[in-house]
Amino acid sequence: MSDPKLSSKIITLVGGEANVNSVFHCATRLRFKLRDRDKADKAALESTPGVITVVESSGQFQVVIGNDVGKVYDQIMEETGLGNTDMNSSKSDKSSEKTNALGKAVDIISSIFSPILGALVGAGVLKGLLTLIVSLNWIDQAGGTYLILNAASDSVFYFLPVFLSITAARKFKANVFVAVAVAGALVYPTIVTAVSGTENLNFLGIPIILVSYTSSVIPIILAVWAQSYVEKWFNSLIHQSLRNILVPMLSLLIIIPLTFLAFGPVGNLISEGLAVVYTWTYNLSPLLAGSIAGAFWQVFVIFGVHWGFVPVMLSNIATIGYDTMLPMLSAAVIAQVGAGFGVFLKTKNVQLKAVAGSSTLAAVFGITEPTIYGVTLKLKKPFIYACIAGAVGGAIIGMGGAEAVAFVLPGLLALPTVTSGFLSLVIGLLVSLVLSIILVYVFGFEDPEPETQTASETTPVKAGATQVKKEIMYSPLQGKVQALETLPDEAFASGAMGQGILIEPSEGRLTSPVNGTITTVFPTGHAIGITSDEGAEILIHVGVNTVRLKGKHFEKQVQEGDRVERGQLLLLFDIEQIKAAGYITTTPVILTNSYKYLDVLKTAEAEVKNEDYLMTVIA
Repeated sequence: MSDPKLSSKIITLVGGEANVNSVFHCATRLRFKLRDRDKADKAALESTPGVITVVESSGQFQVVIGNDVGKVYDQIMEETGLGNTDMNSSKSDKSSEKTNALGKAVDIISSIFSPILGALVGAGVLKGLLTLIVSLNWIDQAGGTYLILNAASDSVFYFLPVFLSITAARKFKANVFVAVAVAGALVYPTIVTAVSGTENLNFLGIPIILVSYTSSVIPIILAVWAQSYVEKWFNSLIHQSLRNILVPMLSLLIIIPLTFLAFGPVGNLISEGLAVVYTWTYNLSPLLAGSIAGAFWQVFVIFGVHWGFVPVMLSNIATIGYDTMLPMLSAAVIAQVGAGFGVFLKTKNVQLKAVAGSSTLAAVFGITEPTIYGVTLKLKKPFIYACIAGAVGGAIIGMGGAEAVAFVLPGLLALPTVTSGFLSLVIGLLVSLVLSIILVYVFGFEDPEPETQTASETTPVKAGATQVKKEIMYSPLQGKVQALETLPDEAFASGAMGQGILIEPSEGRLTSPVNGTITTVFPTGHAIGITSDEGAEILIHVGVNTVRLKGKHFEKQVQEGDRVERGQLLLLFDIEQIKAAGYITTTPVILTNSYKYLDVLKTAEAEVKNEDYLMTVIA
């Protein structure tokens, strides 16, 4: 993430903060719920440096960033009020009205599981490694070392209802601490002890169906969902002077018994049902299940609906002690690794080789979006080859009966979590990797031509099916060149107005840096806006706060709407008089629509003259 203002650009291009109903992130994507989709500029976002692509799925406007998504999300939280889960909750949300039931379900699941993904995966890997160490007799299970490491690896899964209560409360806009209290009741020591006992219990004469809620998923989600409605109802009835005390008390009084009497048993039944249905399907034909999982998992990732499988995998581990889906899905991930590496080996395009190399490394650990959107799907054929290789590898893993005892991201991280069928997993992953590399290398793809540099003002360069253009801008002034961030004006120096460069003029003569049209001439003459024939929007602002001179010492040579040629005189100004009045004449030359460009390259010279090379913009 090279641009510290990427977060600001993204918020602007999704229609502004007021257009965002909610935002959260998963491993690689910012997932927006927008109030009005029509206000978002998808094309501009996709051309923004730092954004891999934009996906619209399940009622979400998903901006794919890659591994730096957490940093961008943190910047958004710092710069906006979107961290307040209650903000704008009463405003209309056009996007939610258009979302179907499946889309809403996927949105709920991804919203709840995304924030805890890191903890789940980290604990899962640790749990798998500990299982491996124990099987090799490298550690004493009765000793303190094992006791602590087991607690470290198992705590996230044991107290999973507590973690989910926090994210579910944020999603359903319920009181987070009340939700945690509900989850705490489910795993309370005396409740856990009662589950393992033989005594029949009841609540006010109603029999209690006691089941184990440690590591459970669905019961707490149902409970917090109900809690959100109970709280809203009580908030509408109770005066605000008593609301902070009575609403939490009454919510706990109602929701916790209801959870043990209804939500818990029903949720547990659903979890067991999912596990039974999946196990039946898998047992019907492990080979077919593996081939389907290996072929289509990355297709689900493209549309962002892969989160719907997370509860199934967690439910399998919680109810039957293992999951066979995770190992099979790993074949699809490693196949993308092979396809990306095949492109890296075969392409002659330096830029594509760099993207393929870096994204392939992330894909090894389960983060495949940069590889998919930046390489394989973009080139089409490598993505198809990866699906074929994933199907073959998945079938091998399915036939071998590989079982994961902990949840991690599908991919190489699955290795330490698999106890039964480990050899089939290794073979399946190797086949997926090697086969996808061979398919890409032998059958090939349409390799984008590398960019070339010429001296012409606008050079179209073929890059696959797209046209990459560059436009050269020439200096409008004579003087010393300085970095934009050195200007004592935060609006310009921060880059909020756009990327650009500073010139400390030695002569009060301003000329046009491009061929184009004058779009703005400030009445005071201190600033001029130009739109080039290629679409670049340029603002040249002479000095800082010089608007206060009210036009003194400025002599305009053009008017709005005038057609100008490069080097044509636009403005005369008296440097000495402006400085004598107490103002600096350091002039920012800004590309105000720089967010639409891939890059802005600036001169390395310390001084320039009118019509010397100043900047190149890559579109």
